[in-house]
Amino acid sequence: MPTIWVVDDDEEMAHAIQLMLRLIQFEPEGFLSARAAAQALLSGNLPDLVLLDISMPEVSGLDLLEFIRRRGDWSHVPVVMLSTEAADVTVDRALALGADGYITKPVTLEELESAVSHAIEKHGKGQS
Repeated sequence: MPTIWVVDDDEEMAHAIQLMLRLIQFEPEGFLSARAAAQALLSGNLPDLVLLDISMPEVSGLDLLEFIRRRGDWSHVPVVMLSTEAADVTVDRALALGADGYITKPVTLEELESAVSHAIEKHGKGQS
């Protein structure tokens, strides 16, 4: 079962997304900050996909996305951004930094499943 990291400082939102991921047969792991997710990456843990909130204290989701994309050994990890921000400039910036998708909160189960499946397929990782 593919592992998906949910990186979101809003505990309730992160929990809801993790429940939805379990419903569509993914194994979620939650991080309440971009810094915690970066530390997990640096320790050698790599997920099959990262769902990444943009607006977080200390280190933003866009900063973590850029950090992931600058590391060659992590560049294959799909990243889908999550945000309440739907402005074109924000979406365009996330995509320019290498995001594989962008979901506006609140997210439906169908939107989540579609974005996750598309990003995994884009990177050549089929569900097991």
